[in-house]
Amino acid sequence: MRARIYQPARNAMQSGQGKTKHWLLDFAPATSRDIDPLMGWTSSKDTQTQVKMTFDSKEQAIAYAEEHGIDYVVQEPKTRAHNVRPGGYGENFATNRRMPWTH
Repeated sequence: MRARIYQPARNAMQSGQGKTKHWLLDFAPATSRDIDPLMGWTSSKDTQTQVKMTFDSKEQAIAYAEEHGIDYVVQEPKTRAHNVRPGGYGENFATNRRMPWTH
């Protein structure tokens, strides 16, 4: 069974970096999903795909995988520059603006 060790990307709906500092280890599906003929639901007998383990560092995740004999692949995160505006949201309501701000 092959595992993937990666650092999750930020949520596309938020500008914050929450939940992106830890590393995850999750397993790739070993078998394909079956379709129930009556209801059309998909199911699988592979319960390892439901397991998602969290680690504080990449080294801890690798050590865990090697200790338990798990074949793994490491995906390095793509770094992104932080976009911090001086003043931020509060700048919209500043009293020392050059021109009054209206809609």
